[in-house]
Amino acid sequence: MRALAEFIMRGRVQATLVVVGSAALPLLFWLSAAAGCLVLLRRGLSDALGILAWALLPAIGWWYFGDPRTLLVLLGALGMGLLLRSSMSWNRVLLCSVALGLVYGLVLSVQSREFIDAVADELKQLMPQVLDGVYQQMSVEEQARLNNLIAPVFTGLLAALLQIVSLLSLMLGRYWQALLYNPGGFGREFRSLRLPPPLAMLLLVGMLLGPNFGPQMAMLTPLCSVPLAFAGISLIHGLVAQGRMSKFWTVGLYITLLLFTQLTYPLLVLIAIVDSLFDFRGRHERKKGSDSTNGEG
Repeated sequence: MRALAEFIMRGRVQATLVVVGSAALPLLFWLSAAAGCLVLLRRGLSDALGILAWALLPAIGWWYFGDPRTLLVLLGALGMGLLLRSSMSWNRVLLCSVALGLVYGLVLSVQSREFIDAVADELKQLMPQVLDGVYQQMSVEEQARLNNLIAPVFTGLLAALLQIVSLLSLMLGRYWQALLYNPGGFGREFRSLRLPPPLAMLLLVGMLLGPNFGPQMAMLTPLCSVPLAFAGISLIHGLVAQGRMSKFWTVGLYITLLLFTQLTYPLLVLIAIVDSLFDFRGRHERKKGSDSTNGEG
C-alpha cells in the first residue's frame, strides 16, 4: 500500500494513471476515490482538479451504461475530503455522510428504479413466509404500510453501502497521507473518534423515527446507522490501544462483521451510542492534545 501511495504522489502523470485507470476498471472505483482523496488532502483542490477532471470521464461513461456507483463514490468521497481538509473534524464528515447517503438514495431511486422495484416485489411475496404468523395477524392497513416501506428501505440499504464505501475510500486516502508524511497519525485520529451525545441522539432519532415522516424517509434508518457503526469500530480500536482489550478483539470484530453482519452491526451501533454518553476511553485516559485530526501532525 505504501508503494502505491508513493507512486501516486510521485507526480501528476502517475496520480492521473491511478485515478483514471481505477475509475475505468470494474469494481475498482473505491481505489480511484481513495487516490483522488490522497491528492486532494495533500495538495489541495487547485492542484487536484486537473487530475480529478480526467477521472470524471470513465465515471460518466459507467453512468451512461447504467452504473452510477463510480461517479457517486468519487464525488462523494472528494466532497467529504474537502470538508475534512477544511474542518479537521471526522464528526462533521460522518454527519455529512448521512446527507450524502440521502443524495445517493435519490439518485438510485431514479437510476435503478426497475431493479429496486423488482427486488421489492420479490420481498413483498416473501413477507408472509418471513413473518410467519405475525404478518397474518396484521390489519390490511398495517400490511400495506409495511409493503410501502420495503422499496425505500432497500434503496436506503444500497445507498448506505455506497456511503460506507465513500467513507472507507476517504479513510484510505487519509491513511496513505499519514503513512507518507506522519506515520501513525491516522491511527490516532481514528481511535479518538467519538460522537458527542447530541449527535448520537440525533442519529438514533433518525434511525427510529425516520419512517414516521413518510415512506421515503425510511431510507434514514440504514443511513443514520453508518456513522454510529464507524464510531463503534473506533471504540474497539481505542480500547485495544489503551490495553484494556487484547488485539484478538480487533481480529474477531472484522471476522464476525463479515460473517455475522446482521448481529455485529447493530451491536456496534449500540455500543457507539453508549460510548457517546459515558466516554469509556476518556474515563480511562484523558487525551493530552492528541485529538487533532490533522493527518500530517
